[in-house]
Amino acid sequence: MSYASAGSSRLAAYGWDATLENEFTSHRAAGLIPARVAAVDRGLCDVVAGDGPLRAGTGPVASPDDPAAAPCTGDWAALRPDGPGGRPVVAALLPRRTAIVRSSASRDSRGQVLAANVDTVAVTVSPADRLDLGRVERLLALAFESGARPVIVLTKADRAPGTAAAEAEAASAAPGVAVVACSAATGDGVDVVRAVLAGTVVLVGPSGSGKSTLGNALLGEDALATGAVRERDGKGRHTTVRRELLPLPGGGVLIDTPGLRGVGLFDASEGLERTFADIEELAAECRFGDCAHRTEPGCAVLAAIEDGTLPRRRLDSYRKLRRENEWIASRGEARLRAERQNQRKAITRWQRQMYKERGRDR
Repeated sequence: MSYASAGSSRLAAYGWDATLENEFTSHRAAGLIPARVAAVDRGLCDVVAGDGPLRAGTGPVASPDDPAAAPCTGDWAALRPDGPGGRPVVAALLPRRTAIVRSSASRDSRGQVLAANVDTVAVTVSPADRLDLGRVERLLALAFESGARPVIVLTKADRAPGTAAAEAEAASAAPGVAVVACSAATGDGVDVVRAVLAGTVVLVGPSGSGKSTLGNALLGEDALATGAVRERDGKGRHTTVRRELLPLPGGGVLIDTPGLRGVGLFDASEGLERTFADIEELAAECRFGDCAHRTEPGCAVLAAIEDGTLPRRRLDSYRKLRRENEWIASRGEARLRAERQNQRKAITRWQRQMYKERGRDR
């Protein structure tokens, strides 16, 4: 059996398919081998190749000028097995089918990719705490924008007697999105959660929401570190410190992520439209096309708030996230303008130097 067939067969458990095999044709002809990035850490990454797990360098694809282009968990990579010093190195990345991108921690108008080639985003929420619907909507916008399918998973159902009410509350912030509840501690509802998750699944949510405990229940083993939640504030201890990728026993792949304290939107206009599809539909019925939904006559959105069909909180959240997204978009446009201006200045300096040298030669 050739490496292509044997290696690809082993990678099938991680999502390798015929489309990826076709995309990899030119890389294989260049002597590269396929691998999936499982974790990234300090300029190196753990990858899964046809022969098993390897530690590889990020090589030329890790550019400080474009952090979003660097390898991340879930990427499919073209690996050069005989890199510098004998260490394998990532020579190229295959095009990402989906990518979960948030604004960088420095808010410098550049995006940070949390996970790539994800099929399902499981937004984990603990109903044992007060539901932060604004955070749920933020994570849903992130998920929709990625191109993946979001699902809301209410964890720790054994610790929240009012789970049914919590499901209804979460559903009010997620029209058209599946909402399921489970208890990883007792096993109740885990099969239901497993049934709605497909392909490469990423767990996202704040620390203490039960992501890693749920992940272990789905994996059928204690592969992910878990920790207790602090009693004084109900927050987790960040037991997951990096993103990891593990195959699920029933098929598919699981990515666990560290708890997200801050999740800034990044160019998420479409994600916001889908998250707030109910408001977008109402806005289409407003008398004025540029209605701001504040005091305008004939505003269908305000009418829905007055008759109780749309919570005021939801409109406030929509406005807040729209403002944030527009702000980060303006930062990106300003950065691009500055980069173009710097390029023009560099060209001008080069031309002046060239003319000077021509003058000396005469």
